[in-house]
Amino acid sequence: MIKSMTGFGRSQVNENGYTISCEIKGVNHRYFDPHIRMPRRYGLLEERVKEEIKKQIHRGRIEISINIEKTRESTRNIKVDKDLAMAYHKSLKDLAEYLDMNAVFSLIDIFRLPDVFSLEDAEEDLEITWQTLQKSIAEATDGLMAMRIKEGQNLLTDLMNRTDFILNEVRKLEARAPLLEKEYEEKLRNKIKEMIPLESIDDNRILQEVAIFADHVSITEEIVRLQSHVKQFNEILSNGDEAIGRKSDFLVQEMFREINTVASKANDIEMGQTVISVKAELEKIREQLQNIE
Repeated sequence: MIKSMTGFGRSQVNENGYTISCEIKGVNHRYFDPHIRMPRRYGLLEERVKEEIKKQIHRGRIEISINIEKTRESTRNIKVDKDLAMAYHKSLKDLAEYLDMNAVFSLIDIFRLPDVFSLEDAEEDLEITWQTLQKSIAEATDGLMAMRIKEGQNLLTDLMNRTDFILNEVRKLEARAPLLEKEYEEKLRNKIKEMIPLESIDDNRILQEVAIFADHVSITEEIVRLQSHVKQFNEILSNGDEAIGRKSDFLVQEMFREINTVASKANDIEMGQTVISVKAELEKIREQLQNIE
C-alpha cells in the first residue's frame, strides 16, 4: 500500500505507575532518520524506541517527543555513612577530653550531623517503564501510519491521473510522427520545384531523402519505451511494495530521458508543445514522489 512520509500521531498511556505521552511527527527524508527527545534518565531506552518505530516506518525524518511522569510515589532509602558517623563520635570525645568537659551527646545528635545520612530514591525497573513506553509508542505510531496511508491514497489518485494524462499526450506524439514524413516530402518537392524544372525532378532521389529524414526523426522506440515505463510505474504504485519511492524515482528519470530524446528528434511545433506538457507533468510527479515512502 502506498504511504506518504508526512503524518502525526499522539498517545498517552497511564499504567504501572507512569503517565507516558508520546508524539511522533513524520516528514520527507531520503532515508530513515529518527530524532528522539526524552528525559535523560531514561536514555538507556532510546535504542529500543528507534527499533520499535522502525517496525512500521522505513523512510522519512521522524521526530519523537516522549514525556515520562511517575504517578506512584517511589520508595526512598536512607543511606548512612557509618565511617563518617564514627569519625564524628571520636572527634567529639577527643574534643570533650581536651576541654575537660562531659561528653554528653546521643545517637540522634550524631545522626543529624552533616552528610551522616542521605535519602536516595529506589532504582527504577526500566523493564516496567518500557512496558508502558512501548504501548505509548505503538499507539502514536498507529496514528501516524493511519494519516500516512490516507495521504498515500490521495497521492496515488493524483499520480494515476497524471500518468493517464501522459499516456494521452504520448498517443498524440505517436499519431503526429508519421505525418512529419509526408510534410517533409511535400516541403522538399516544393523547394525543388522552385529551383529546377518539373521534368528534371528525380522521384527516387526525393524518396531516398525522405527515407533518411524519416529514420533520423523516428521516435518509435522512444514512444514504446515511454509507454512501457508508464505501465511499470502504474504497476509499482498499485502493488505498493516497500521500495516504491526509489523505484518510481528511477522510472521517472527514464521517462525524462525518453521525452528529451523525442524533443531533440522532433523538429515540429505541435510535437514540441506536447513534449513540454509531458515534461511539466513528469516534474509534478517527481515532486509528489518526494513524499512517498
